[in-house]
Amino acid sequence: MTLALLTADPLSSALGLLALLWLAAKVGGELAIRIKVPAVAGELAVGLAMAALHRQFISFPDVTVNVAADLLANLGIVVLMFAVGLESTVPQMLKSGAASLRVAFIGVAAPMALGLGGAALMLPKGTPFGVNLFIGACLCATSIGISAQVLREKCAANTPEGRIIVGAAVLDDILGLLVLVLVSALVRASGGGGLPWGSLARTLVLALGFLAAALTLGRWVTPRLFHLANRLRSEQVLLPMSLGFAFLLAYLGHLAGLASIVGAYAAGLILEPAHVRVLEERELHSLEDLVHPLVSVMAPLFFLLMGAKVDVSTLFQPKTLLFALLLAAVGVLGKWIAGYGGGKALRASVIGWGMVPRGEVGLIFVAAGAQLMLNGAPLLSAPVQAAIVGAILLTTLAGPIGLAWALRASPSREAVRGGHQGS
Repeated sequence: MTLALLTADPLSSALGLLALLWLAAKVGGELAIRIKVPAVAGELAVGLAMAALHRQFISFPDVTVNVAADLLANLGIVVLMFAVGLESTVPQMLKSGAASLRVAFIGVAAPMALGLGGAALMLPKGTPFGVNLFIGACLCATSIGISAQVLREKCAANTPEGRIIVGAAVLDDILGLLVLVLVSALVRASGGGGLPWGSLARTLVLALGFLAAALTLGRWVTPRLFHLANRLRSEQVLLPMSLGFAFLLAYLGHLAGLASIVGAYAAGLILEPAHVRVLEERELHSLEDLVHPLVSVMAPLFFLLMGAKVDVSTLFQPKTLLFALLLAAVGVLGKWIAGYGGGKALRASVIGWGMVPRGEVGLIFVAAGAQLMLNGAPLLSAPVQAAIVGAILLTTLAGPIGLAWALRASPSREAVRGGHQGS
């Protein structure tokens, strides 16, 4: 008799395991929120705990080998990136200003350089450069959702710093995904020793060409596509059409050499509110309201499975734990430095702490790295992957705590002015 919920019927086995995963993810997220940390941290922790239980008790199900859960988790992350893209548009990204652009560039370059240096310091001599490079790339990410929630709770979303954090995080997404593409292409190209520059250049041209086409031609095609969709007489057109559009761009992005999540993000970015307004009015729901339940159902599976794939015993080995702490420290430092790119008149500490959380975006980078091979072996070994996930978890916890502290320690000029007027 086992806890594996396995039966002779594969469907029943998958249903039982998925029920366990969804309930566990919800409990983990709820506990995290109750202790005032992001839900993603709780989902990761539950995954770590379930993997530890499997290693301790063989009868406990191994949640990392279920095909149905893995498929739903990967679909969930594609839908999540589509939803992230829907939160901004290309014009908004362009209007974020020079300050946001400076913060974004520094917020990618500084953590990557520091992470590269930290990896070179901690990993054994002879470690392929591609491994160090990818570790640095994983520290480029910024999770805007976590900081945005803190900004809303503290009524700071409309301050100059709040607007810069949001704008820079959007640009960070674009720059970070481009870094992911570039590093992944370099790793694949260097697998045989020397770099085949022709093949690498072709991959980069295809990837950049896809992004350019998606962000230009896509904005021209999208309103016409959804204008035609509005002529359909069947009910509930908006969500299937939007998901079909997102999955199509994710597929085309994969063909162009990009991760599928890049195509999904581009789909959300170019799908502006004006393109779907008529369908939203007809169906009495906004597109974001329709997509949100899918994200809340499927994305937690991704975070739970990411946590389950980390060997806890490896994470708590002294060298791995020290590496995780070092990566977390340089990850915080790199983003904190980026806060000074906003300008002298702004609160650098607020901007810097707002850029710290890696959250789901950092985990997406790790998932992409876990699928890469170098010289016939996985690019990220189990200890390295555990250290990166540990660092992402630490920055995900440190970011909102540091941002709340910075907002309390240095109130905005508007708040100070209002206090003076009230007195």
